[in-house]
Amino acid sequence: MTERLYLYDTTLRDGQQTQGVQFSASEKREIAAMLDGLGVDYVEGGWPGANPTDSDFFDDAPKLRATLTAFGMTKRVGRSAENDDVLAAVLNAGTSAVCLVGKTHPFHVTTALGVTLEENRLAIAESVAHLVASGREALFDCEHFFDGYEDDPKYAVSCARAALDAGARWVVLCDTNGGTMPARIAEVVQAVIAAGLPGDRLGIHTHNDTEQAIAGSLAAIEAGARQVQGTLNGLGERCGNANLTSLIPTLLLKEPFASRFETGVSRKALPGLMKVSRRLDDILNRVPRREAAYVGASAFAHKAGLHASAILKDPTTYEHVPPETVGNARIVPMSNQAGLSNLRKRLADLGLDGTADQLRRILEVVKEREDAGYAYDVAPASFELIARAELGQLRELFEVKRYRVTVERRKNKRDQMVTLSEAVVVVKVDGEKRLSVSESMDETGNDRGPVNALSKALAKDLGSLSGHIEDMRLKDFRVRIMQGGTEAVTRVIIDHEDDAGRRWSTVGVSANIVDASFEALLDAVRWKLLQ
Repeated sequence: MTERLYLYDTTLRDGQQTQGVQFSASEKREIAAMLDGLGVDYVEGGWPGANPTDSDFFDDAPKLRATLTAFGMTKRVGRSAENDDVLAAVLNAGTSAVCLVGKTHPFHVTTALGVTLEENRLAIAESVAHLVASGREALFDCEHFFDGYEDDPKYAVSCARAALDAGARWVVLCDTNGGTMPARIAEVVQAVIAAGLPGDRLGIHTHNDTEQAIAGSLAAIEAGARQVQGTLNGLGERCGNANLTSLIPTLLLKEPFASRFETGVSRKALPGLMKVSRRLDDILNRVPRREAAYVGASAFAHKAGLHASAILKDPTTYEHVPPETVGNARIVPMSNQAGLSNLRKRLADLGLDGTADQLRRILEVVKEREDAGYAYDVAPASFELIARAELGQLRELFEVKRYRVTVERRKNKRDQMVTLSEAVVVVKVDGEKRLSVSESMDETGNDRGPVNALSKALAKDLGSLSGHIEDMRLKDFRVRIMQGGTEAVTRVIIDHEDDAGRRWSTVGVSANIVDASFEALLDAVRWKLLQ
């Protein structure tokens, strides 16, 4: 027999409190649809009335199978629930469920709110009762519950009980400061259940300030809580919330959770998890975390030769789950630590093979170039070009004869000092030389830099090849200085993607940052043309 575990997503509310994150109403609708597609049970859409975006979102709320939830706070002391304008705004959102946050830590009640403990507890009960009387499913977030429990366990529990007695479907225990250890979370949840609050009406909401938000959530579930809250990619205030992108596959794939619980997310939906994670990063214009569990680009990357050799025999030697279960893929990158096992596997993945002498030569080239500063474990497209060249399978479709970049500081028509970068690239393609000139000024009049100018000039006129690279988009540009002083060497890693959903990385190295950038750009174009 399995027990039902409910997943509550707060990406659109708590996740929006991440520094530097601000969703538009349309982006919130897209994210809500993605969450619904995964199968989460609750989607918290935001705080109606708190800002125009959240109000716009609820005014045109998406139709979801999940329970769309509005977030707000309990009524203010001195006002009735019926006459509290903040509470009214939450109800006016028209959602079938409403989550209210309230104080359960005596210090916060008396210091932050400036009211008595009894007044606060009564406000909780009256607010929840008002929601229930309005026909809404009521949830109550016990803010600072674990810190409050340490200070006054009887009062913290009494606030949770007041919400339940008033008709709340869920009471959520919040580790608001993110500092409670997982073992202590388990002890407190067990104590709360022993005090008479049923586990199938308890939720857990953790923050990641000690990098233990997921561990704390799992501890609460094992202790008896049956709702767990979190966000996609671990977004959230300060260090973030429990990361549902990692928590969901752990619940579905790892024991004892996989056999004990069922969730709204099925095993069949898991392969879409990586796509959802990447799409959120795209919306936020963020580079995906390579080291992210399950969905990161490095989550199933095997760099050491010993590891790659074992992976070829049995992937379970160094993988805790098959990568395809979460929509990811195994990678055997090339580096100066690589052995023949890595190389054979990497070439096989590319549909390539070679003689023993060719394999040794590829290894030699990779190691020599990595000694010079290249990094092929993070630039597999550049590695593929090297391998194909050594195997005699790389045809040069164009040749760069020369290029020039200038950066000028001058006054514009409004007598303002502006920077302008200009690039000239001469290539030989289709049997003739072609010269292209491009500036880096965008439509708003801002200079995008010399690398942007070079990229535009290179792509401007490649003759019959131009149509094949039109959908290339530069997604990330990373620079690292490999040595200091006058002997400095610069390494540039560039990520591109195209309309087919391909994403590839290339590397360039030079004492000159422009040369290094142009080398990486050339590799990106050549790899794209291979496809």
